[in-house]
Amino acid sequence: MSNLFENATARDIPPFRADHVGSFLRPESVKVARADFQEGKINSRELKEIEDKAISELVARQIECGLSSVTDGEFRRSWWHLDFMEGLDGINKIVPEKGFVFHGMHTRAETVEVAGHIGFSNHPMIEHFKFLKSCAGSHTAKMTIPSPAMLHFVLAIRNVEFEVPDFYKSEDEFIDEIVQAYKDAVAAFYAAGCRYLQLDDTSWGALCSGEQREKLLERGINPDFLAKKYVEIVNRAIADRPADMRITMHICRGNYRSTWFSSGGYEPVAPFLFADGRLDGFFLEYDTERAGDFSPLRFIKDQQVVLGLISSKTGELEDEEAIKERIAEAAEVVPINQLCLSPQCGFSSTEEGNTLTEEDQWNKIRLVTKIAADIWK
Repeated sequence: MSNLFENATARDIPPFRADHVGSFLRPESVKVARADFQEGKINSRELKEIEDKAISELVARQIECGLSSVTDGEFRRSWWHLDFMEGLDGINKIVPEKGFVFHGMHTRAETVEVAGHIGFSNHPMIEHFKFLKSCAGSHTAKMTIPSPAMLHFVLAIRNVEFEVPDFYKSEDEFIDEIVQAYKDAVAAFYAAGCRYLQLDDTSWGALCSGEQREKLLERGINPDFLAKKYVEIVNRAIADRPADMRITMHICRGNYRSTWFSSGGYEPVAPFLFADGRLDGFFLEYDTERAGDFSPLRFIKDQQVVLGLISSKTGELEDEEAIKERIAEAAEVVPINQLCLSPQCGFSSTEEGNTLTEEDQWNKIRLVTKIAADIWK
């Protein structure tokens, strides 16, 4: 084993040495129940009972596989981001003419829009988290939500026809409401017992992509200016978090039925996000050459870097020694005790899920926990 691992130590606070992004393949019971609910065959109470049982079993499986943090697998959601956004005050889900373009595929045609002043009150995911925490026991219950920058990106950037609604005095007021909604969300999750919150964000994947950056420039949007703005939005949103609450960010290049939408290394955003982002850690996708090399990690300060070296898009199991070699390579840029390991993304960012089996999924998780246990003792 690499001598870079000689002083590697275990870690008992999030993010953990063996961690994961959060979503898991939906079991058949949940798929059927959600379809039955949509068709009016069962009511919301019956749906919740089925989801509760599946989540309890999922939490037990995560613990059995050696994970320190557990999630609800996002079993109550259709999308990793839209369901949370729709639960905010002033946000409505809509059906556009077509879905978002991924590599060789269009997503389901759904998105959100601003319908009123944005806020966070009576959000259903607070109760979702409370149930997860009741199942977690001594393990850490992790909540995953889209980042405030992602909300702005979906509303105001991805929608090329967006204009700040008339009920806002300015774009600054619009952004201020996003920030305040997330401040309130952080406080509410903390009050519910959450000490590990993950912000998921594909806007940074777009800002890493040369192709996507060019498209922004063609629209008169400076990607570097947008990156600076997004770091500021995130920092403001999490500034008041209590000292014992850890907040991380997962940067994603798209994850829909095992497809993706952007390519490019982290170099374009690293001087902004890694250097100035006041997060406790970054979950970074490094499972393919599309992510570039580890050199942008030189901008990391004291944050933990969770290396997403295990693909959640394919069932093929990675070679253990090859993964350890890549961790050693990263440790030449960031100290080994600032590194952790995880799959590159969730296994089911939308309810359709990626193209692998549940057995494949758990083999991947067990590989993560085994490698982490070998390195960080």
